[in-house]
Amino acid sequence: MVRTMRVVTVGLLIATAVSMPLAARPAAADSARELEADGRAALRNLYANQPSAKRISPKAKAILVFPDMVKAGFMFGGQIGEGVLFRGGRAAGYYNTVAGSYGFQAGIQKYGYALFFMNNDALKQLEALEGFEVGVGPSIVIMDEGMGKSMTSNTITSDVYAYIFNQKGLMGGMGIQGSKITKIDK
Repeated sequence: MVRTMRVVTVGLLIATAVSMPLAARPAAADSARELEADGRAALRNLYANQPSAKRISPKAKAILVFPDMVKAGFMFGGQIGEGVLFRGGRAAGYYNTVAGSYGFQAGIQKYGYALFFMNNDALKQLEALEGFEVGVGPSIVIMDEGMGKSMTSNTITSDVYAYIFNQKGLMGGMGIQGSKITKIDK
């Protein structure tokens, strides 16, 4: 009975994902130009809604933006998206990210996120040929609105700051997650 319920639930999640409006689906960027434009628009939106992101951006060595991530799962989950790395205001590379998770979770969600690399050592980890694994290497601080309000140029001490934005959909639960970011050709 429990196994049948899991199969039905997974089927419903897949049907929900397939029936989502096209505007809500993550479309892999057709070109580098399109991904760069999406990344710039996402950053403008982030800066408008999170003043601390705008405040730390001039101090960042680079900013990696994933404008359209999709996460879905039931017990086992995954997320995927493509992003653009900005250095000195210019596109300096293109990346994809894939993550898997296991735990108490269910739903589907679309969102964006940006990683602000605050020093060269953290950036070197990203540029490594094997890819950048979240949770391995430089320390990453996930910024929320409360933390952002208390941030000043003197309190910026971590290697990488992450902002999550434009969350849409419903995803609930807790789990263990591993994520890998890899450079791609566009």
